[in-house]
Amino acid sequence: MADTMHALQKNPNWKGRRGPVVFVIMDGVGYGKYEAGDAVKASRMKYLDWFTANCPHTKLKAHGTAVGLPSDDDMGNSEVGHNAIGCGRVFAQGAKLVSGSLQSGKMFAGETWKKLTSNVKNKNSTLHFIGLLSDGNVHSHIDHLKAMIKEAKKEGVTRIRVHALIDGRDVGETSALEYVTPFEAFLKEQSTDGCDYRIASGGGRMWITMDRYNADWSMVERGWKCHVLGESRQFASATEAIETYRKENPGMIDQDLKDFCIAEDGKPIGTINDGDSVIFFNFRGDRALEITAAFETGADFDKFDRKRVPQVEYAGMMEYDGDLHIPKQYLVEPPSIDRTMGEYLTKSGVHLLAISETQKYGHVTYFFNGNKLGKFDEQLEDYEEIKSDVVPFEQRPWMKCAEITDRVIAAVESGKYDHIRLNYPNGDMVGHTGVFNAVVCSMEGMDLQLGRLRTAVEKAGGILCLTADHGNSDDMYEHDKKSGAVKIKADGEPKAKTSHSLNPVPGIIYDPEYKGEYDKTLNEGLGISSWAATLINLMGFEAPTDYDKSLITLK
Repeated sequence: MADTMHALQKNPNWKGRRGPVVFVIMDGVGYGKYEAGDAVKASRMKYLDWFTANCPHTKLKAHGTAVGLPSDDDMGNSEVGHNAIGCGRVFAQGAKLVSGSLQSGKMFAGETWKKLTSNVKNKNSTLHFIGLLSDGNVHSHIDHLKAMIKEAKKEGVTRIRVHALIDGRDVGETSALEYVTPFEAFLKEQSTDGCDYRIASGGGRMWITMDRYNADWSMVERGWKCHVLGESRQFASATEAIETYRKENPGMIDQDLKDFCIAEDGKPIGTINDGDSVIFFNFRGDRALEITAAFETGADFDKFDRKRVPQVEYAGMMEYDGDLHIPKQYLVEPPSIDRTMGEYLTKSGVHLLAISETQKYGHVTYFFNGNKLGKFDEQLEDYEEIKSDVVPFEQRPWMKCAEITDRVIAAVESGKYDHIRLNYPNGDMVGHTGVFNAVVCSMEGMDLQLGRLRTAVEKAGGILCLTADHGNSDDMYEHDKKSGAVKIKADGEPKAKTSHSLNPVPGIIYDPEYKGEYDKTLNEGLGISSWAATLINLMGFEAPTDYDKSLITLK
């Protein structure tokens, strides 16, 4: 098939099914490497176990180079995972693009970098960096920040302030000081020849700034007050702030740390003011859009009272929304993803539904469609968002999986749709809390919904496919890299792991009215990008020739 966009070709040997092809993304559900800490294995997964025992299945790669990340040491994440599934090919993703741009010097030769650095030099003002201070490589990487600071110094920028969002989610849950304290030393080393480089503010990523999908704008408001206005509790250093909060709140993990400002003589050292330049250095878009809107939206901004809106040169690390061109300025060009599965299907007359709750709604729409907002065809596509609860996920670990299932069953029974894709966020969102019992609850709640879907798809004569975008709930304890032993905290409890895993994920096809069109032994050694060709095949079409290999071999 040529690169031009046109309808898919029908497979003349496909005998067809009565019902739709239903595609379930069990977010954050993988095959664990260790039994200890594998909340999926520890759960009573009656229906997932049944599918594995009775259906064609395989293990799929969902991390590293299989999803476009720099190396196989890099954990997959929901954004690149949904990109890979939806576009059927592997594109170089955020971290890899940024690293390449830094190594080649392309970023620093770009107009945006030149504009922001010239602005602060000409006005004798401050260059601010806001972002996630870790090497998790999911939203950001501390090495990218260090490279930009070194270049800024080389170019004569004398005053830099860093607004550090504390991770504890894509890295160890209490690893903050492993990044913050050495980084403070790094800034001190750079503060020579008249330069003044310091951390100015910060707080946990799930407390300030990094909300997404309009779920909780109060997080962004707290971040604005902290970074821009300097209205947070004051400390002499970021290290002191973290140590103090830990003493005052035993058991608090990094992602929940309260906001703080660094001050001298009672005055914040790094408020953001007219004439400054601001770089939001996260490369991933979902948790960058709201703080960007706070900086870029005019008088019609209505999410919270900003009190003061500084006139600054603002840029993101990347373009976080390619359709709406947000932000207006950015440092690195994002991957150009075209000819996604959704676009091909609508071009071919397929009626489809994409559904999840708020936390993953953007993943089955925006990210699945190649980082594009909106629909390819208003008549053929329905997108539905079930509103998420705004509470800590460990308090409602079942989330909205039952409500999602209610709607999907109604959609299957309606006969309207040829294809339905859905995301159950439980394994990922609850997995990030580090609360093992809550994750088990979330898994068993989701498993009940898989049973309901099996009944509905069987009755309708459709096909049900199960997978995940990456692992998480399958790896809930930190393990020693050499021995594999579980790390134990001072209180004798296992040390929780809140990040994604490097584990493979399910590839399962339940086809109750199978008519022999393909071999039931699935192809091995593939990545989740192979789902696009597979789903297209299961809907009776021939997949584009440049899509990654299908899981099924047609006869």
